Amino acid sequence: MENHVSYHQHCPVCGRGLMIAVTLLGRRVYCQHCGGGFVATPADGSAAAVAEKERPRPDRVDELIERAEILLAAKR
Repeated sequence: MENHVSYHQHCPVCGRGLMIAVTLLGRRVYCQHCGGGFVATPADGSAAAVAEKERPRPDRVDELIERAEILLAAKR
C-alpha cells in the first residue's frame, strides 16, 4: 500500500482549500474547482524561491488565452 503525503494550500484564484501531494512542490498545479493554475509552494515560507522558477513565459500567452476561452465557453 502506498502512503501519499500531502499538505493544505489555498488556491490563489478562488480561495478554495486544496490538498496537494508533496511530490508536486515547486510544480504548476491546477485547482479542480476553478481551473486556476499556480505553483505548489511549501508551507515553510520559502515560497519565493519556488515562485522564482515559475515566472510568466511570453511564449505561453497564446496557450493560456486559448485555455481561458475554452473555460469561459464551457460556462455559457
